[in-house]
Amino acid sequence: MTKIDEQFTTAVLQMVDIIPQGRVATYGQIARLIGRPQNARLVGKVLGKFGGVGHHPCHRVVTANGRLVPGWVDQGPMLAAEGVPFKDVDHVDIKKCQWQGI
Repeated sequence: MTKIDEQFTTAVLQMVDIIPQGRVATYGQIARLIGRPQNARLVGKVLGKFGGVGHHPCHRVVTANGRLVPGWVDQGPMLAAEGVPFKDVDHVDIKKCQWQGI
């Protein structure tokens, strides 16, 4: 597995910072947008480790099928407060709210 370096971490957090309110992105999408398409899992690790530091809107990142982070009880309410549509309690409606990126 690829090591998480400072440059990768910075790129992930900078991309997450520009996801607009009311939209979501996927781990794989973030990886592609920063030029590391094979590193979606590392994006998740970065967000898990560094996402709570500062004011990064990491709650706007979900899986490819719109699944929320298991165990993160605040993610759903945070997204709902932004007007993100849900398919069910654990999944956003990715087709209606996925950010198209830059």
